[in-house]
Amino acid sequence: MKKLSYSIFSLVAVLLLAACDPGKGQLTIDGTKPVSMENRVIYQLNVGAFTPEGTFKAAQEQLGRLDTLGIDILWLMPIYPRGETMHSPYASMDFRAVNPAYGTVDDLKAFVAAAHEHGMKVWLDWVPNHVAVENPWVKEHPEYFTKDAKGQMIHPHGWGDVFELNYKDEGLVNTMNNAMKFWVNDCGIDGFRCDYVSSPTIPVSYWQNILAELKSQNGKTVEFLSETDISNPANIRIDSCGFDYDYAWDFQGDLAWKFKDSDQADSLKAICDKFLEGSKTIKNRRMVYLTNHDQNYNDGGHTLKDFYGDNRYLLTVLEFTFTGMPLLYQGQEIGDPDTLNYFTDAKVKWNQIDRKMQNTVRTLVALHHTQPSLAADAPVEYLPVSEPSVLAYKRGPVLVFLNLGTSPVQCTSEKIADGKYTQWLNSQTITDGPSTSDIPLDAKTPIAIDAKGFAVFVQQ
Repeated sequence: MKKLSYSIFSLVAVLLLAACDPGKGQLTIDGTKPVSMENRVIYQLNVGAFTPEGTFKAAQEQLGRLDTLGIDILWLMPIYPRGETMHSPYASMDFRAVNPAYGTVDDLKAFVAAAHEHGMKVWLDWVPNHVAVENPWVKEHPEYFTKDAKGQMIHPHGWGDVFELNYKDEGLVNTMNNAMKFWVNDCGIDGFRCDYVSSPTIPVSYWQNILAELKSQNGKTVEFLSETDISNPANIRIDSCGFDYDYAWDFQGDLAWKFKDSDQADSLKAICDKFLEGSKTIKNRRMVYLTNHDQNYNDGGHTLKDFYGDNRYLLTVLEFTFTGMPLLYQGQEIGDPDTLNYFTDAKVKWNQIDRKMQNTVRTLVALHHTQPSLAADAPVEYLPVSEPSVLAYKRGPVLVFLNLGTSPVQCTSEKIADGKYTQWLNSQTITDGPSTSDIPLDAKTPIAIDAKGFAVFVQQ
């Protein structure tokens, strides 16, 4: 068994793991590429927080590291100039400009071009529902805003730093559409994460029209992520809009607020079943996540440890192996060490590394990339197991065992086919570095899993 060290800012993409069997080929852990569009990984990045400098140029210097990790899509949090009331990135002053603290539009173009050279797509965070109260449109185009019975502009959800936009106004619609086209055509942007898609004041017809228009523009593939859970009955109207992905919002909420640090495998299975059933009701694919800027900072702030306790490692395995496109929020790959105030662009603490999480994520990205059966829509088959604290499932040749219990177990499953398997992940050894081992398994072979641990195998 061979183990490897890894530096968080390494730009080297050639680290390999040799399998134990001398006759077996090598497995690439770093620098992998997805075998299909359905095996991609997305990464959320706040330009101001990602590096000490907080600029496009500094972030561009880290693209090699993200390529080595295996990131396929970079979702940039809002890059626009901000209103001063709360300095929120979601309170835009100009949808065709960039925050001067981050650099210039030319700097963004260079960042996008460099990302493309690494084989990564770049998606912008699009905020269509509202703008900053200081936005020039307030005086220049009052018709762009919704108003109450007294003719006053509306603060959606009571957000005092923004005013709500009026999609009944043709001028506003054209202005917003032209801004999106600018980012695609002039800056090379590949897609958009669309904020607050469930807003009741943005008509379904608007999304249908602009998504269809942009997706067919100049033969370029433009993708769209909806910041809502379309499988939720309250949002089902959005299913007809044409989004490529939505948030598995309710899935994350159930894990964070209902499941948390539970030791009940049946409870986790029930949450997973609910997610699978909901996914069957909608047309788009799902983005799955354990945290993002909202979960990490809002509601008082919650790191992965705050949300999930010792379950955070095995739930990370679930995120990458169950179903959907997994999201990594900046710093999650080293353990999500702190809450990040995105109003002030608080910096990621890259020196606080959880080696167990880092090595787990590295290996999971490679596994997700290289196993066709982990594609977004591939079926999940649960495995009956001898231990009630273990949730086990199979996706093609990939077998996953998650021990929710607080004690180690020796687990068997009558559904394991006889054969040779490669163990990609072992929670007992992963802290020391990624490693693989080739072992025979069958229905009677006990699989050792430590407390709150995991084991992942791929049949040869």
